[in-house]
Amino acid sequence: MPAKWLKDTVFYEIYPQSFYDTNGDGIGDINGIIEKLDYIKGLGCNALWINPCFDSPFKDAGYDVRDYKKVAPRYGTNNDLYRLFHIAHEKGIRVLLDLVPGHTSEEHAWFQESKKANPTAYADRYIWTSGWFQGCRNIPVIGGEAERNGTYLLNFFKCQPALNYGFLKPEESWQMPVDAPGPLATREAIKDVMRFWLSHGCDGFRVDMANSLVKYDDENKSATSAVWQDVRRMLDAEFPDAAMVAEWSCPPQALRAGYDMDFYLDWGTNGYGALMRDYNQAGKKPGDADNSYFRAASTHDMSKFLGEYMAWYADTRELGYISLITCNHDTTRPAFNMSPRELKLAYAFLFTMPGVPFLYYGDEIGMRYLDVPTKEGGYTRTGSRTPMQWNRGKNLGFSEGCADSLYLPVDPAPDAPTVEAQAGDPDSLLETVRAILALRHAQPDLQADAGLELLCAEPGQPLVYRRGSLALAVNAAARPMEAALDAQGKQIIFAIGSAEEKDGRLQLGAQSFAVLK
Repeated sequence: MPAKWLKDTVFYEIYPQSFYDTNGDGIGDINGIIEKLDYIKGLGCNALWINPCFDSPFKDAGYDVRDYKKVAPRYGTNNDLYRLFHIAHEKGIRVLLDLVPGHTSEEHAWFQESKKANPTAYADRYIWTSGWFQGCRNIPVIGGEAERNGTYLLNFFKCQPALNYGFLKPEESWQMPVDAPGPLATREAIKDVMRFWLSHGCDGFRVDMANSLVKYDDENKSATSAVWQDVRRMLDAEFPDAAMVAEWSCPPQALRAGYDMDFYLDWGTNGYGALMRDYNQAGKKPGDADNSYFRAASTHDMSKFLGEYMAWYADTRELGYISLITCNHDTTRPAFNMSPRELKLAYAFLFTMPGVPFLYYGDEIGMRYLDVPTKEGGYTRTGSRTPMQWNRGKNLGFSEGCADSLYLPVDPAPDAPTVEAQAGDPDSLLETVRAILALRHAQPDLQADAGLELLCAEPGQPLVYRRGSLALAVNAAARPMEAALDAQGKQIIFAIGSAEEKDGRLQLGAQSFAVLK
């Protein structure tokens, strides 16, 4: 069963280099996160996921870890992170760190030892072929960069050699089974990293590429799942309150592997993409025809999402939680193609569904996706990683440093959204997010484990669903509509736009949302 504290939790994802800079070097830091904890708490978020903050050469924005147990100097020190844990806990905020278990940086000390010609204790920490002219089926390899007579497998970019968790069904002499000493040692090394941060106050981990560990794994990821089940046993015994969320996007697998939560991510042409990023579906590009569900001009067909989500939900609701996101560091910000009103409706839906939702920094004010050059391996993702926009001051309040020293440029538009401009305005996106999250915290029937029943999901009609004693309705269209809901005797306790009961029916204005009790 998932950690009990997740029942009433909303996460805020922080890309640390872009959140808040306290020393004027143009890069966000841990002290900046500490200074903004009250803001985060005031939003209604009571947990953080911090993208990798460990020592790294930053060829992939920190997802190329050089030292798992050392905070990158650009962000501060280990003591700064320990202080963040302490102060966050005092404020009732939990903290997840980003664990990268599938690979390290090529500069990691383990890899430097593993690549030596004479075997060391780390020789089998990574996956090496048995000769310099040998490749691997379906997995890229790198050769010519080590004394060792072999090529090494990659897990993603060239700078990220794959850690060795073994092969489900070895085909070559150099491919070790999952229970060989090398793969078992790798597993224990990652457990050791987890113990280190948990013992210093971390509350758990978001796990990068969680399904990528064992190679040639079957479609059910049975061997990788076994690794995580072993990790879960360690956590249950030593840190029973710790939580993990998987970058897996297959809850039936991830939750059975021992995870508390699994992200429903915008991968390929799946259902989540149909909600806000339909322009990515079927090979479309930004600017092409966009039938995203929450766009006012769409056909409002949620069947692709619901067909996938409801099957997962029915299969896993007793195991853990599906986590819906507004965005993340890999995804185009939803303000790219959606108006503030459309965003309000989308967020209202995401934050009133079962499971544990995640809000990406800046989405609460509608930060835009910017057309900027790639930075630290971000490529097209870089436009969603720009600095947080706090006020109309220097660098939009992100940093007192020179503009040319900033990690990435801030939004140059005169109407760039900021926290300062929206705070206190009840019609703003920011205050709407605060109101929705306050409602979620106040109503147990809107929290992670309360049930879900679809009442109407017909294309072109308002979406109506039940959470416990509450009925919820979304009219994403640009015209008034009647919801398929008996509203007689029910009270509207929250609304976006106009909603009223008339002759026992719920009348929804254009682009509106309502919660009835």
